[in-house]
Amino acid sequence: EPGRKRDFSPLPWSQYFQTMEDVEVENENAVRLCRISICFISTLLACVSLTCLHIFRIYCSGSHGPVLLLLHGGGHSALSWAVFTAVICSRINCRVVAMDLRAHGDTKVKNPEDLSADTMAKDIGKVVEALYGENPPPIMIIGHSMGGAIAVHTAAANHIPSLLGLCVIDVVEGTAMDALNSMQNFLRSRPKTFKSLENAIEWSVKSGQIRNIESARVSMGGQVKKYVCSVSSIIEEEEEEEPEEESNNKRMKEDDQEIKKESVFTWRVELSKTEKYWEGWFRGLSALFLTCPVPKLLLLAGVDRLDKDLTIGQMQGKFQMQVLPQCGHAVHEDAPEKVADALATFMVRHKFTEFKEGYLW
Repeated sequence: EPGRKRDFSPLPWSQYFQTMEDVEVENENAVRLCRISICFISTLLACVSLTCLHIFRIYCSGSHGPVLLLLHGGGHSALSWAVFTAVICSRINCRVVAMDLRAHGDTKVKNPEDLSADTMAKDIGKVVEALYGENPPPIMIIGHSMGGAIAVHTAAANHIPSLLGLCVIDVVEGTAMDALNSMQNFLRSRPKTFKSLENAIEWSVKSGQIRNIESARVSMGGQVKKYVCSVSSIIEEEEEEEPEEESNNKRMKEDDQEIKKESVFTWRVELSKTEKYWEGWFRGLSALFLTCPVPKLLLLAGVDRLDKDLTIGQMQGKFQMQVLPQCGHAVHEDAPEKVADALATFMVRHKFTEFKEGYLW
């Protein structure tokens, strides 16, 4: 309704995922899983951050069936899969593990500036090992944009021995390489800060970055963080202007200023600083995708220009492709039902799982 004000308030992760966990990867061999409940999050994080090298935040749902390992795009977080997770879990028997990649979301690693494809792919293998040990269940890896590229690198390097299948969402080598030239301009065009999380959610919807308001309300909290800056300097400047007796009004004005200053939200990831890794994510991706020996699904937002390798591969039936029109780049956020339907059909056709009892296809 045109006259009705839209709700841009944030939604909690717990509405979409069953659990939130921190996977602690101490070094190449030693791994430990810290399961955390909501009430102990801050205490536990304070303790573990002193003792470990890497902590990967994951969100999970489902208790049986193959694992869908979900990898988000650059600057996003595991929360971008929230609405999709709720939908896919109602369609098929599966387990979902959505992880915050290094330097993203609430994951904490010792060298967050290393976002090379090789390092990130190894991270995925380590997290899978930490969760499942020597005998991981069948895993289908699904990645969007940067996460799609990392999914391909992970599969090609055989970091997941129990890999069932591979799904890549809206990333094609040729298009990605062409887009790199304009990426810095796009990043510069975004607001640097937002005065509240609601403002960030509103911007993401109105700018078309995320076209699904429900998804934006749960996922934007993973893209931005509260930025606390020094307030005292502002108060001191005001005091210099009016050294005489401070009125109650003045004190109230300072309190207001303090609240405003402390509730500035800024981007969690400075994507412009990751530029040196962009080419490594996407160069040679099509050939690498085609060499992965598992069944493959490519989901695109528009009739994207397939490069030569992919065109030939598609003609040879080496992968399945589906175009989901009326979507922006964040396909799984904009149209979670369509993505879930495409994935559910693909997985059932390949006999990886079955539709849930009572689900009407």
